[in-house]
Parts: sequence; C-alpha cells; structure tokens
Amino acid sequence: MIEKVLIAEDHESANISVRKTMDDLGLPYVHAYYCDDALNMIRKAKDEAPFSLLITDLSFEDDGTAQRLKNGEQLILAARGIQPGLKVLVFSGEQRPAVIGRLFSELQIDGYVRKARHDAEHLRSAIAMIGQHRRYLPDGYRQSIQQVAVALTDYERAIIRQLAGGMLQKQLPDWLASQQMANASLRSVEKALNRARALLEVSNNEQLVAYCKDAGLI
Repeated sequence: MIEKVLIAEDHESANISVRKTMDDLGLPYVHAYYCDDALNMIRKAKDEAPFSLLITDLSFEDDGTAQRLKNGEQLILAARGIQPGLKVLVFSGEQRPAVIGRLFSELQIDGYVRKARHDAEHLRSAIAMIGQHRRYLPDGYRQSIQQVAVALTDYERAIIRQLAGGMLQKQLPDWLASQQMANASLRSVEKALNRARALLEVSNNEQLVAYCKDAGLI
C-alpha cells in the first residue's frame, strides 16, 4: 500500500501534474527539484516515516547548482542503497523501448509512465498497481515488446536462451551442431546476436539477455 510519496521533478508543469494526481488520490507527498535534495529527504525519513514510493524523472536540467546526483537513474540507485524496499515509478518523456526495458531489468523499477496525453490517468493506474505489489508497464512498451517478439527469429531466441542459461558465445556453434541446427558457425552466431542487439537497441549480450528475460521473450 502506498502511504507516502516523494516526487523528484525539476519541471514545474510536470510537477504540478503529479502533485494534482496525488491530491486526487489523497496521498501525502513532498517534492524535490534536485536529485541530491530527494536523496537527503529519503535518508532523513527512512528511520521514522519512510517514503513508500519515489516518483522520479530521468533527466534533470543543469542550472548551475552543484549536484552529486545528475539524473534519475543515479537517484534510484542511491535511494535503493539507503532504502532497498523503496518502490520506484519513473515519469519521463523517454520512449525508447530498450531504455525502458533496461530500467526494469537492471534498476528493477516498479513502473513507468511516459509524459504524454492522458498521463495523469496512467499515473493513477500505475500507483494503484504498484500499491498491490505489481509492476506497471506502459502500453507503448508492451506493444513494442510484441513487435520485437514477432521480429526475433527462432534461431535468435535459441541462442539468446542458451546465453541466459550460462553458455558462452564461443560454445554456441558446438551446441547448435549438436542440435542439428543450420547456421552453426561462429560467424552466423555473431551475425544473429548483432541483429538482435540492434533490434533491441542494446550494446552487449548481458543487456540483450536481461531485456529478453524481463520482457518474457525467452
């Protein structure tokens, strides 16, 4: 159950939108315009009245004020270091599926809402689901995952699945040959992995595996 919310947002218009949503839901909240301030609030509150949800943007404008934490990702990592069980909802204009997927797989966020038309409605839905200990995935992200699921070949899924199980890339040709699968050369494996990484907009096999596992593609 969500009982106390911290909003980390430096744009006044977005801040007002989120605060109005909190008022509509009857949730107590405080807000911070800087990541360092947000982290200090989490640190001070954790022993007496800890926050149950952090709503944060990803990008914070540099206005010349000295800050140790530069963006929302750094804030999430630092906040979880102080309060591991803190729920996190990212509210951002970012729409690239690979970036959103990495937030779920690597930072273990609890929900993502994109700043767009009807975002207040999505914020309410996200908070309700997070309060039930469920993850909230944006519609656009789910649609992108479905498109990727169709685009990935059975061959690509097979080698990604083996990587997820701990097999090394150099071992894949022998495994493919043992399964009597075509394209069992290392060059074919590298080509398939390059295509899959480009499709998902990730830079290495570790991110590829994490993305596919979190999205249920393997």
